[in-house]
Amino acid sequence: MSNFTPEQLERYKRHFFLDEVGPAGQEMLLGSKVLLIGAGGLGSPAALYLAAAGVGTLGLMDFDKVEVSNLQRQVLYGTRDVGRPKVEVAGERLRQLTPDVRIQAHEERLEASNAERILRDYDVVLDGTDTFASRYLANDVCVWLGRPLVYGSVMRFDGQVSVFDAKRGPCYRCLFPEPPPPELAPNCAEAGVLGVVPGVIGLLQATEVLKLLLQQGEPLIGRLLVYEALTMRFRQFSLPKDPDCAVCGTAPTIHEPIDYEAFCAAAAGPVGSAVAELEPAQLKQRLEGSEDLLLIDVREPFEAELARIGAARLIPLRELEEALEGLEDWKERALVVHCHHGPRSRAACELLQSKGFSRVENLRGGIDAWSLEVDSTVPRY
Repeated sequence: MSNFTPEQLERYKRHFFLDEVGPAGQEMLLGSKVLLIGAGGLGSPAALYLAAAGVGTLGLMDFDKVEVSNLQRQVLYGTRDVGRPKVEVAGERLRQLTPDVRIQAHEERLEASNAERILRDYDVVLDGTDTFASRYLANDVCVWLGRPLVYGSVMRFDGQVSVFDAKRGPCYRCLFPEPPPPELAPNCAEAGVLGVVPGVIGLLQATEVLKLLLQQGEPLIGRLLVYEALTMRFRQFSLPKDPDCAVCGTAPTIHEPIDYEAFCAAAAGPVGSAVAELEPAQLKQRLEGSEDLLLIDVREPFEAELARIGAARLIPLRELEEALEGLEDWKERALVVHCHHGPRSRAACELLQSKGFSRVENLRGGIDAWSLEVDSTVPRY
């Protein structure tokens, strides 16, 4: 105990009573460095509890200023802080909470030009973003640097948490290989969120960070935890590592940071693609009619458990080529393929066309567009 001041002995004594933490674990926390990308709905509760736990260095990366609309869920801030930079206000609040915390403020947007430089200085990265561009970029850089990424996301009444560590399991792109096009990726400002939901998810993320730093328990590596506030239900899904992943697979094709703002905008595929696109409303009409049509879902099984279009036959993309023999009767009949947002199903359509299937169409925007435009009872994820 000689390495602790009397004030620290009093502050952290509840940790000292835990065999899994104790003085040695508390020293590990005080010597750790955690980066929070985003100091908003997820970052606010996570930062408060990580600082209170004695994590020695917290990096706060956010380029926004406090707005009145933030105060419904971003508990680091108050009415008097409106108009001030979030990283500035958050730093003041966290230093008031504990004098042990060292704040490294990064008042900038995560971009391909700065991601590796900033992330390499931290032991663990917490994803508190609400944009796909930042999420994919943070994942890719964490894979290359060998840093665990504690993922969280929220929308309306639901949230998700996982830990992506390519050394021991899948990365984010194993879960969601392709970013959606911007028009199908609203953030909380557009879709809404119950204010307490980011609090629940942010605290779960903070818990995973502490487990990683202390090397205790079973982190959510290879597992996705889904929280549904309206039913107060937690569900868990196993996440396989994708050997064909473009970043962490056996033969990666992405080796440097990408400007995912541009990448997402191009996700709908090249103009003049040979794959025919079908609108969600058109698919609804055809499914309700008498047409002989087979709808194929090429997502992963855990995705089908989260949300599905009832008429679809599940054949994950990685298994499609082996399953073609069972589809021989459909070579001259209508096939519609869907995935989450569209790119995987487009690849499936191209494979089917190359094998002689003549009437193949891709559902534009995937099941996400189906939920937005046709059936809102189908959960978005």
